[in-house]
Amino acid sequence: MKNSALILVAGLGAQFVSSFTPTSLRSERPSFGLLKAKKVFIDGEVGTTGLQVRDRLADRGDLEIISAPLELRKDEATRKKLINEADAVILCLPDAASKEAVGLVDPDNDRTVFIDASTAFRVDDDWVYGFPELNKEQREDIKKSKRIANPGCYPTGFIGLTRPLVDAGIIPPGTPLTVNAISGYSGGGKGLMKVYEEEEHEPWGAYGFTLAHKHVPEMTKYSGLGKAPIFQPAVAAFDQGMVVQVPLHYSWLKPGTTGKDIH
Repeated sequence: MKNSALILVAGLGAQFVSSFTPTSLRSERPSFGLLKAKKVFIDGEVGTTGLQVRDRLADRGDLEIISAPLELRKDEATRKKLINEADAVILCLPDAASKEAVGLVDPDNDRTVFIDASTAFRVDDDWVYGFPELNKEQREDIKKSKRIANPGCYPTGFIGLTRPLVDAGIIPPGTPLTVNAISGYSGGGKGLMKVYEEEEHEPWGAYGFTLAHKHVPEMTKYSGLGKAPIFQPAVAAFDQGMVVQVPLHYSWLKPGTTGKDIH
């Protein structure tokens, strides 16, 4: 019996942090001894995401992490000074705080690169979406940009599965897709980590029943579908990583499409 449907599956081993490094943070030489290290300020470095970013950059000889004293990490004047001193700022903050941080840039500062880990700018046309594999031009666009919005964890899986098929004409724009996904609990921050690591808890839990999850707009825009998917997220009792599934009926696809075509 011929199958009438198939399921696309993406597994992601890490979340929030892209492997992308902007051109302005790269060195063209293997040795950094004669080069001045680029300064990086992680705004929000004591949070879950910020700590991971700092850990990943800690051994980079071509980068200098600049930080505020702990007691001044929320002080606006201190943050403003560090933002404008840095060659790159990585924002590991809630949406509103990220927007506030960008507003601290001096009017004549056209040098500092911003990489934002929140959802604040992901569908903003003035920011480049930090997904190098999105299309043939995206990597170069990221290299040249001073404003980069890091992709969300769930959207990375969904867009990575669907965008190539939309571009190839296999999935027509406007197709009403669903996304079933389950992730580790660390993406929920310190509060959810406390629940799963210190308290009695269920093995997993679904959420997002309002169908208004904050990741849906970037899924809609960068998948190329132009139609919001029904997104069904869940969290389970493992620290980090996720599985994203997108069911497809063959009847939705370009006539004659086979599993081999999709692969």
